Amino acid sequence: MAFLRKKRETPRVDLTSMVDVVFLLLIFFMISTTFVESPGIDVKLPESSSQASKTEVREVKVYLSRNGDISLGQEKVTQEQLESRLRAYGPAARGMTFVLLADRDARHGQVVRLMDMAKVHGFGKLAIATEYVKSP
Repeated sequence: MAFLRKKRETPRVDLTSMVDVVFLLLIFFMISTTFVESPGIDVKLPESSSQASKTEVREVKVYLSRNGDISLGQEKVTQEQLESRLRAYGPAARGMTFVLLADRDARHGQVVRLMDMAKVHGFGKLAIATEYVKSP
């Protein structure tokens, strides 16, 4: 009587699940490294490593001090005076830049109010000024 011998199969390692795990880890690390951590609203004229170009000539500079004083250019104004001055620009405001130079210790609500004022009065661009600091 002849016994049938089973052919021995060489053991194989199925790599499908390992490849899936590696791709998931790769995707996880790619996504998690692109998140930018923002420290919240700390407006002490933030630093920037790039310098903005000065091609925009027509701009309105509004300063906000830490105690809430508002200045339009070099002149100190109240919020109502600022609003009437911004209204006076009319349709020309669409081609101008509203530059907000707020102290880093200024109240967030006041900064948002000034930004909203610029939007309401039709300014085409809004820029928040930062200090340029060279990277080491």
